[in-house]
Amino acid sequence: MVLDILKKEKRGISGVITAVIMIALVMATVIIVWGVVVPLIKNQLTETESCFGVSGKVTINNMYTCYNSSSNNLQFSITIKDIDVDRVFVSVFAMGETKSYEVNNTESIVAGLGPYPSGSGSVKLPGKNAGLTYIASGFSEKPDLIQIAPVVNGKQCEPTDSLSEIDDCSSLVW
Repeated sequence: MVLDILKKEKRGISGVITAVIMIALVMATVIIVWGVVVPLIKNQLTETESCFGVSGKVTINNMYTCYNSSSNNLQFSITIKDIDVDRVFVSVFAMGETKSYEVNNTESIVAGLGPYPSGSGSVKLPGKNAGLTYIASGFSEKPDLIQIAPVVNGKQCEPTDSLSEIDDCSSLVW
C-alpha cells in the first residue's frame, strides 16, 4: 500500500515536472523567435517610414510642363512641399524609349538636362516648399509620359506623380 502511494506521488511529480519543462521550452522558443523577428520588423518599418507621407509632396507642376516642338525640348517643373528629399529620379517615356535623369540637392551637370530658361548648366533640386523648372533636350517627338520618384533618407520611393498629357509649349498662354 505504501508502495502504491509512492508510485502515485511519483507519477504526479513526473507530470508536474513535464508541464514545467514544456512551459519553459515554449517560453524559450518565444524569446528566441521574438529576438529574431523584432529586429527584422524594425528594419522594414524604418524603410517604409522613409516613404510614408511622400505622396503629394513631390509633384510635377503641370502649369510649367510642356513640349517645345520647335526646339525638341521638354520643359518640366518639379515642386517639393514640406519634406526633405535626397534626390529625384525623372523618367521620360517617348516613342518606346525612356530617358532618365537624376536630380539631387547639390548643383551638378546632368547630361541632356539644364535649368530653365537656358537649358544648359548645372541643375539641383528645389528646396522645401519651392519649385524649379528644367529643360530636357533631344526629343524628336512629344513625350508620352513623364514620371518622378523621390529618394528620401536613402530609400527610393514609388513614383509620386506622373503626367501623360503633355501640352505643346506654343499653345500655352503664359
